[in-house]
Amino acid sequence: MKTISTIVPVYNEEKNVPLMLKALQDVAARLPAYNFEFLFVNDGSRDGSWEELEKAHKSDNRVVSIDLTRNFGKELALTAGVQNCRGDAAIFLDADLQHPPELIPQFVEKWENGAEVVASVRKSTKKKSIIKNIGSKLFYRIMHYCGTGITPNTTDFKLIDRKVINELVKFTEHKRMFRGLIEWLGFRTEYIEFVAPERINGVASYSVSKLVRLAVYSMVSYSLLPLKLTSYLGFLIAAVSFCLMCVMCVVRFVYRSPFFSPISFVIVSNTLVLGIILTAFGFLALYISQIQTETMNRPLYVIREKLEK
Repeated sequence: MKTISTIVPVYNEEKNVPLMLKALQDVAARLPAYNFEFLFVNDGSRDGSWEELEKAHKSDNRVVSIDLTRNFGKELALTAGVQNCRGDAAIFLDADLQHPPELIPQFVEKWENGAEVVASVRKSTKKKSIIKNIGSKLFYRIMHYCGTGITPNTTDFKLIDRKVINELVKFTEHKRMFRGLIEWLGFRTEYIEFVAPERINGVASYSVSKLVRLAVYSMVSYSLLPLKLTSYLGFLIAAVSFCLMCVMCVVRFVYRSPFFSPISFVIVSNTLVLGIILTAFGFLALYISQIQTETMNRPLYVIREKLEK
């Protein structure tokens, strides 16, 4: 009998943990032909989430609860889940129930029909803020231009086969985005569209600043476009400055006009050169910070406690 692991990162989801477990138990009852492993990763929650996970483990021996020592972020919490799951397939879900567990049978059906990855495409989200909606569209547009190949509006709600899991555990980078890594691997993928319901309890742990940070690191991790843009920007500024300097020289020395003073030449030249340098340094700093993080080779996460049968 095949085993399916559900991996749920948890951060301050005290009220949602029992609801998520009940929803997963209902799905498992609808799929009696499979064994289930309900794996929860407590990502440094500051509320009573871990206590709820301890209760869940005691009430259902299919529950595996992992407690990280601090908040490492959702991507590394998912990594902990992938590296500790035992299923023939794994399904990622958010603890806030905005990834509907009732769709799991559809994921499993496509998997049994040969799909190695079954990804979800979010058509819309009920009561999603305008800022996040615009930010999401902008993010996918930028990632498209970066040539990452990430499918627009896909989410972390997906099923991956054991062969995909075995490849994912080989990745060592600290700044990661699971959607990008899985698409980069290139396994056969099927898609399921869904409408995300509104959050039942609590507030979203992914703030706008965290989403922006994820977008920046994703762009730097999966593309050299920022560095290329620096080159293009430098060339453009150099071309504009050269043309402007030519105009200024003609006006100043051919027509003898005092319109451009000598100091204006210096200001224009310095401003344009500084613009090129600062832009280049900004992008180089991002890439250098990535290199520093990876070369330190620290553990991706630290487990305080693991509860399993």
